[in-house]
Amino acid sequence: MTADVRLRRGRGALGFSFFVQGVTFALLVTRIPAIQDRYGISDGLLPAFLAAVPVLAGLSSVATEHLVKRVPPSVVLRWAQPLVLLALLGAGAGTDLWHVALALGAFGLSVGALDASMNMLGVRLQGAYGRSIMLGFHASYSLGGILGASAAWAGAHWHLALFTSYLPAVLVLLPASLFASRFYVDHGSASRESEGKGLGVGGFKLLLPLCLVMACAYIGDSTVANWSAKYLQDVLGSSEQLATVPYNVYMVTTLLGRAVGDLGVRRFGAAAVVRMGTVVAAGGFAVVAVASGPWVGMIGFTMLGIGLCVIVPQTFAAAGRLFPGASDTAVARLNIFNYVGFLIGSPLVGGIGDAWSYRGAMFVPMVLVLVTLFYARSFAADGARYGVRHERPRVVDVGRGGNEV
Repeated sequence: MTADVRLRRGRGALGFSFFVQGVTFALLVTRIPAIQDRYGISDGLLPAFLAAVPVLAGLSSVATEHLVKRVPPSVVLRWAQPLVLLALLGAGAGTDLWHVALALGAFGLSVGALDASMNMLGVRLQGAYGRSIMLGFHASYSLGGILGASAAWAGAHWHLALFTSYLPAVLVLLPASLFASRFYVDHGSASRESEGKGLGVGGFKLLLPLCLVMACAYIGDSTVANWSAKYLQDVLGSSEQLATVPYNVYMVTTLLGRAVGDLGVRRFGAAAVVRMGTVVAAGGFAVVAVASGPWVGMIGFTMLGIGLCVIVPQTFAAAGRLFPGASDTAVARLNIFNYVGFLIGSPLVGGIGDAWSYRGAMFVPMVLVLVTLFYARSFAADGARYGVRHERPRVVDVGRGGNEV
């Protein structure tokens, strides 16, 4: 097998892994009310259950940093993804409270290893290609999220039991992910000795700006996920049905932005694309905050999808370029701040909204997202554009199909 073919297959397999994770995560988070009802979880106890997942995922990301010094990230990903799928199925199969606690705990631990190893491989493959391809991988995740949310809606609409709703997805995706894992490529990595040295003296200080950007981006993302429906209905006076639309619009625009985002990075550079996305996202929060009605609010949420979608993939890519000899370590530590932002975002906006005003609360993630502008130079790198060494010029990005034209 030639190097070109091997890289293309590895790229397609990793894109499928991102897609599977998008489906899986959407199936879990969109059925939280059903999980709460099934196990009789009180409103007071539910936040503890939900917070446990990102906390365990963060700990698992730290453990993965050390694990990949002994085994390649592809091996971690190969086994973490099936465990995530089985944990999802377990969340729908139990009957007692301890059953769901065990399932969500397993989900958190396995998803931390999955997210870290998946992005490690993405950064390595981008290094092998010599151009921006990370946004395409995350576009696959967004597509999976849309399909997973649609499947969850169908399960809720037809009043299917959680296990019945989850089982078809697991039966299809688990063997498919195991098959795709045969083609993962660890190409482009530094030596084990280099990775073993970590980030070096003062390394985390260099990584910290990207960590702040990652946390702020996920605060913005979690704000949309958790508060868009309530905001549209309670503040802007929409119908209950219309209130479900903003998050779907956000997901679709996220998919579209990521599908074409790599082209923008190659044309204008990563720093320019991140600056542009930051300004659009901040403008989206401003529009939402001052919106006079639900349709204006939806314009704001559309802007948020277009703006926020580029920041997270490019933050992972920037970490890989900043520490080419320790990219796995950098990605694992950066990945922790994904969960930090997720933990902070929803209670921060909810607390300000309850204590003061939900309109005013929308300015908080706006200001936090604007922090990215101060650190945009961390994304600058000539290597983020062209310079392809292994790829034929007529290959399409993963996010738009992953096949030759």
